[in-house]
Amino acid sequence: MYVCLCHGITEEHIEQAVDDGAACLKDLRRSLRVATECGRCASCAKDCLQQTLQTLPVADTGRVYMQQM
Repeated sequence: MYVCLCHGITEEHIEQAVDDGAACLKDLRRSLRVATECGRCASCAKDCLQQTLQTLPVADTGRVYMQQM
């Protein structure tokens, strides 16, 4: 599903960004430019981010994710 139409960002892009270390919306803005144009995608991007972070086993990744809103 497309999350950000302005930049053509999908849920899969957000999942990959999390795999690459993104842990908050600020990280997604920096790496994918999500919510940097019209901003309508911000809440959907946050939801996708949180869902992805919740599916990651902390022990397997070696990283601790903090939910930042």
